[in-house]
Amino acid sequence: MATRSSHNKNNSAVKRILQEAKELQNDPSHEYSAGPLENDIFEWHATLRGAPDTEFEGGLYHCRVSLPAEYPFRPPSIMLLTPNGRFELNKKICISFTNYHEELWQPAWGVRTAIIGLQGFFPHKGEAAVGVGALEYPISERKRLAALSREWYCPDCQQTNLESLPDPPAASTLPSSAPETDENIETKEAESPEIAKAETEQACPAPPDTVHTDSSTSTISAEQPASLTPTPTTKSEPATADTALRPAPATTPSPATLTFATTTRPTPTSRPRQSARPPILLDFAIISLVSIFIAILARRVL
Repeated sequence: MATRSSHNKNNSAVKRILQEAKELQNDPSHEYSAGPLENDIFEWHATLRGAPDTEFEGGLYHCRVSLPAEYPFRPPSIMLLTPNGRFELNKKICISFTNYHEELWQPAWGVRTAIIGLQGFFPHKGEAAVGVGALEYPISERKRLAALSREWYCPDCQQTNLESLPDPPAASTLPSSAPETDENIETKEAESPEIAKAETEQACPAPPDTVHTDSSTSTISAEQPASLTPTPTTKSEPATADTALRPAPATTPSPATLTFATTTRPTPTSRPRQSARPPILLDFAIISLVSIFIAILARRVL
């Protein structure tokens, strides 16, 4: 705020007051606001917010802080201007950091200290609330006055308490993380490599009952891996639902036990039939396909 030219800026009290006014202006708070009057920097007006979880919650209270000429070596005096039910109006109140207790005042304190201390004295009860200017109103009346205090108008400041100390932004207007929806959950799950792999396997078509190495020569039977018995020379029978639902073998069969059966060309009687051994990697591929097929069928049944 503008100051009168008659004030000597070389005076230690004036220097201190101007410094505090600048600090409060550069570091505003949602709990209080304060500043000197334009025509007298030793006369301050402050607005403070009622303490939360008390009957003063939501209230805005205007007060006058008068600084002595010896400030900061002598404490200020404080008077409440807004009806509140805790302190008398336009009367210097007696608390530890006012002119009633100069012996307790420390020059390191300031106007900010007095405002914060006054805010802390509001909810005091019993003997702690006794003193010059103290009032003991019913809780319901204090709540009613707290609601009315927001629109209280100060003729010196020419604005209401709510204009002097606006409410902080509501929590709902602050940025927040997006809520967990079904689409978000599905997206997170799809990003997981294991789940993506499982979905890919489920989308693949079911493997055939037999894997043909050569349609004109031979086929590998996949009806019952547990038995691994030689198949007849005719075409292998298609797998049934009962056969498909049988569990996969617990151990990997030896490639030596797998046999091949011709489908179109019978083996000459003059030559002994020779069984060809498929590669080991082909055995593992067949067993993996059968296990995946059985797992997919079991998931759909359940």
